[in-house]
Amino acid sequence: MSGVRPGSPRRRSDYAELLSQVRQAGLLERRPIYYGIRIALNAALVVAGWTIFVMVGESWWQLLTAVFLAVMFTQTGFIGHDAGHRQIFRSRRANDLVGLLHGNLAIGLAFGWWVDKHHRHHANPNQEGLDPDISGEAIVFTPAQARLRRGAGRFLARHQGVLFFPMLLLEGLNLHVASVRALFRSSYRERGREAVLLGLHTVGYLAVVIAVLSPLQALAFVVVQQGLFGVYLGLAFAPNHKGMPILAEDDDTDFFRRQVLTSRNVRGSRLTDFMLGGLNHQIEHHLFPSMPRASLRHARPIVRAFCLDRGVPYVETTLLDSYRQAVHHLHTVGRGDQDAEPTGHDESGPAARSGRSLMSDAPSGPGR
Repeated sequence: MSGVRPGSPRRRSDYAELLSQVRQAGLLERRPIYYGIRIALNAALVVAGWTIFVMVGESWWQLLTAVFLAVMFTQTGFIGHDAGHRQIFRSRRANDLVGLLHGNLAIGLAFGWWVDKHHRHHANPNQEGLDPDISGEAIVFTPAQARLRRGAGRFLARHQGVLFFPMLLLEGLNLHVASVRALFRSSYRERGREAVLLGLHTVGYLAVVIAVLSPLQALAFVVVQQGLFGVYLGLAFAPNHKGMPILAEDDDTDFFRRQVLTSRNVRGSRLTDFMLGGLNHQIEHHLFPSMPRASLRHARPIVRAFCLDRGVPYVETTLLDSYRQAVHHLHTVGRGDQDAEPTGHDESGPAARSGRSLMSDAPSGPGR
């Protein structure tokens, strides 16, 4: 061991070296043609979905349309995600415009609220007290959070492993409610513009559904479409960090290792990239948030080799196994077990144990 403390300048230089390799490979360059085609195709499919909805009219077959639009809402959300990370344009204004149109107007989520929350997650992934995604509001992520629950909350925590996927049916509604609540904050930037777009979406969505379907069919359509929208979003985000190391609030692990150790990749084809919005390359995405989605697959071998050279576990598994690991971890911490540990592992490499133990056990490696 070299005795270099986690978070020291020499460790931070590892990221600068990796960044240089990625930049030299041209993987941080914007992909205007790729995004132009993707945005146009996505918009055409969304319009086609609503056109079919109107043409079919009052029919229970519209539940199939609801499934299709749930998929398209999620795909639209992925584009908004990329815009929030400025993957599409260099200009913040241009990315914000794409984000507002795809978030507020198209699917009814407040873009500014989501960007703020998501950027705080990226800065402190899986770090207690700092990552809003592990705040423990709906599900618990640590035994300490579970032990603080009482009554119905305690019951929910103890059974959250089983209830996790059913709970995703409410995720779409949860995001809509959180968006509206955020717009009531006086400090919210551009809340007037965002409120108008969000209102147009809500009025337009409900007006079309109510005008075309009977009351019972309209209710069923909304429940199916919004429910599956939440499930799809949850299925895309669940593999990324759940079951990976949770860092203490005062943890001083350097940026490179913090992003790698708390993230999990999902192996798969380009179809997997499409279905998960590129988030299956979670390690690369967290290291380089502004990297265009289409470049993440090409960055993977560079990052993986770099991690191997530095003795940093690069966790990668299959989609189904990622869900198994996530659910197992939620079940374990939900019981409040003091010795609950992350379950993430690389099928071809060392197990991920915890942020601090990984740092202390990792070999020094060259260049640190």
